[in-house]
Parts: sequence; C-alpha cells; structure tokens
Amino acid sequence: MQAVTAFSQHKDELIMGFAGKEQEFYIRALLGADFTSLSFPTDVRRARANSISLFQAIEGQTITAVVQHLNERSFYLRFTQDYFLLFKLFGNRSNLVLFQGGEALELFQHKFSADAELAPLQMDRPLQQNHAAFMAAEGNLRQIYPTFGPLPALYLEERHYTQLPLDEKWEQVQAMLDVLEDPKQYYIIRLHDKLHLSLLPLGQVVDTRTHPLDALDSYTRLYLAETGFNKQYTQVLQQLERKRQITQTVQEQSEQKLTELRHDRSYSQTADVLMANLTNIPPRATQVQLYDFYTDQQRTYKLKQGETPQKFAERLYRKAKKQHLEVKQLEEKVARKLEELIVLEDALQVLAAITAYKQLKHFLRDYSHLLASRQQAQPEIPFRLFEAEGFKILVGKSAQNNDLLTQRHAYKEDLWLHAKDVSGSHVVIKYQAGKTIPSTVLEKAAQLAAYYSKRKNDSLCPVLYTPKKWVRKPKGAAPGSVIVEREQVILVKPENPFARQL
Repeated sequence: MQAVTAFSQHKDELIMGFAGKEQEFYIRALLGADFTSLSFPTDVRRARANSISLFQAIEGQTITAVVQHLNERSFYLRFTQDYFLLFKLFGNRSNLVLFQGGEALELFQHKFSADAELAPLQMDRPLQQNHAAFMAAEGNLRQIYPTFGPLPALYLEERHYTQLPLDEKWEQVQAMLDVLEDPKQYYIIRLHDKLHLSLLPLGQVVDTRTHPLDALDSYTRLYLAETGFNKQYTQVLQQLERKRQITQTVQEQSEQKLTELRHDRSYSQTADVLMANLTNIPPRATQVQLYDFYTDQQRTYKLKQGETPQKFAERLYRKAKKQHLEVKQLEEKVARKLEELIVLEDALQVLAAITAYKQLKHFLRDYSHLLASRQQAQPEIPFRLFEAEGFKILVGKSAQNNDLLTQRHAYKEDLWLHAKDVSGSHVVIKYQAGKTIPSTVLEKAAQLAAYYSKRKNDSLCPVLYTPKKWVRKPKGAAPGSVIVEREQVILVKPENPFARQL
C-alpha cells in the first residue's frame, strides 16, 4: 500500500491513511501521557479547521516491510526511497519518528527530542531466552522477557509461579508463551478497576475478540469512553461541590452577621461602648478589649487604622440609622443562599445516581445553569423556601416551576402536598433521615398549599398529601399536571403561617 495522508486534529493523536488498488487502511495513534494505543478506524473524516498535515515526505511512498523489533515495544514501516517510520510505543514516552536513511526528518512528539538519535535498524534486543539462560537468571522474568509487562506476571502468579521449582517454572512459562505467540482470542479485561487489553484471561473479562485489530478498536473505544466519563464526572462533581461549599460559607457568614445585628452587636451598641470608654482606648490602637455593659462581659473591638475611636463611633451611629435596611438585605440574602443550597444538593443527589455517559450528557444539559460561569445569567429558583422546626418546605412559583420542583427537587421520601381539586402550587416537605415530620410542620405546609391555590379565600381548604414516590407526571400532560396515588387529606385554613415572622 501507499501512504496517502497523515494529519493531526486532536492533541496527541495522529491519523495515517494508506491506499491499495481496491482498499483503504487507517491507523489512529493515540500517544498521550495517560493513554497510548493504536486503533484502525474504517472511515476517517478530516476536520476543515484545526487540522495539520504531518510526515508529508512519505506521501505516495510504498510500504515495503513492517518490522517488529526483537524484545522491544517498537516497530517500523519501511518505505521506498529509504524512508522509515518508527513507532516507538514506550508508554507515556511514546512517539512516531520519520527517518530517511539514518537521519531523523520529523518527530510527532517534539518534546522527546532525544528520539531523533534513535536508529530503527539497530533497536533489536537479542536476548538468550533458552533453558540455560532461564536457569542462570533463576526464573527472573524481567531479565529474560523484558517486554512481558505486569499481566503475564500476574497470570503466572495466579498459578503459584513463585512457589514452583525452577524446572516447573520453565514449563509454565513455555506454556504461556505458546498462548502469547499464537493467541486464539484477545481479551478486554477489568483488573484493579482499570481496563486492559490482554492475550491472557485475567480479572473480569469484559469483551472477547478473535481478531487483533477488532480487539484494539474495541479496547480503545471502551477505554476512552470510560475514562472520558470518569474525568468529566469528576470535574462536574468537583465544580458542584465547590459551588455548594462557597454558597454554604456565604449563607453561614450572612446568618452570623444577621444574628449580630438583631441581637448582641448592633452598630449603636458598639458605638455606645466605644464612646463610654474613649479614655481607656490607647492612641492609634487597631484592636482593644473593653467591658460591654450590654452583655456584661469583656469583648474585643476592632478599630479602623487612621481613624479616632470617636470618629469611628460616629460612623457607627450613622450606620445604625440604616441598620434595618441591612437586616432586611441580609434576610433576603440568607433565604436566597438557602434556596441555592437546596438546588445544588438536589443536583448532587441526581449526579450521584449517574453511572453512564448518556445519563451524564442529559445531566449536563439539564443542569447547565449550575455549571455556567458567574457572568452568565442564572435562572430564577423555581420555588419559595420556608423553614419550620428544622424542616424545609418548598413551594412552587408557577405551573412550569411546579414541574421543576416536583420532578427535579423532590425525591421519593419527601412529602408532597397540593390543594384538592383546584389549581395551585406544588408543596414539598424535604425528608430527613430518621425523623418523622411533625403534625405542626405538616399543618403549616398544608396552609401554604391552600394559600397558594385557587382556594386562597375559602374559610377552610382540603389539602391532599402523599410521599413523592406516589406522584407521577403523564407523558404530554400540561405544565404542573400530575397523577397522585395513595393520598391523604388534611383540612386547614388557607394562610401563610410565616407571614408574621417575615
């Protein structure tokens, strides 16, 4: 066959095309630091952009030989006009090098510049691998068979190789070599949670092929799909976990600040203590311990550098006049961060159940708003959040948001509520492991379901409730429409029991 094309359109990937009278043949070499393989696609499409031609010197040259080096993980294609293309397959240092005569013309991986000094015609490693050499090496496999790698050693160990007399070790190695040199099957195996291509059945056999090229193609495809899934899954998990951690930190800091402003550390109280102790504060101090007569204890106060304690106190008095606005803003911020936390925790719960790339692909589509950069607009949280006795109550904001709440943010053990026989918001009480939802929490959630429904102005409203697992949405149903089974009914007055505390 003749070399027709060689190009790269992805990092660490080279595709070579060859043509004969009536057929084409492709080699796809992946030479990355994490994974090295050869595979043989039947059809190749070259991208119009981001593609670069390589090894153009051998285009039109005919292959005259394929030579495997003895006891080495390398081989070369010999072409007309004294060209040699060396496939050096040394794990994470793999490379392809084009030579003409003894001169290196082109390297695929330029970072391995020393490969230009290789000599394809002199890379054979003739080793004595007879009975006498085996005995002299006392059965040391690495010394006699350096290209075995870990799988043949594990295969022999399963047969108690190290415990056998030397003659029996020799017989066992010869029996294994008969399989390696004339394999009837090629195995894709899982060993120590990693996929391997093997000539020997080891670990869990995932796939079996009878042709080596089929085996290589299948192995490469499975390995890339699996590692690609694992890598992307880990990235998404880390991104969501980090976002949750940041959101939780902001929420906790805002809650702490809110508590201080509402109770023991208002701006006016701090200013009062500073003014009462002006003579006790050293000049240019940035931190001081003073007696707080509001709490009857010593407390550390931080002062602003370059500002007198009196000026600092005056500024605090001015801030105290606007403190009620800051309290309101913090209340809204805490509520918003709690809503965001629920959304992130629900997304992490969905992600935890994903085991295949197709599921992950759907997840990335459905939760793209959570994985977007800060600059991109975030969609509105689809529910209102209330809290009673440590239980979170979620109330849908619209028909479309009802669907999002029930399908994405409610799980089978959560309690689902809805005003009976009228349109209204879906309401969800989030389940807590090992805890029973108190009747008082159930009643408040039911009041919310009644309040955010068409029965808002009734004196009493029946509200049905059931675990979320008995709520399903028929295909093609209108937004917010569901079928409910095994429901119970509670009669309540429609009102927002949290309105007063808000």
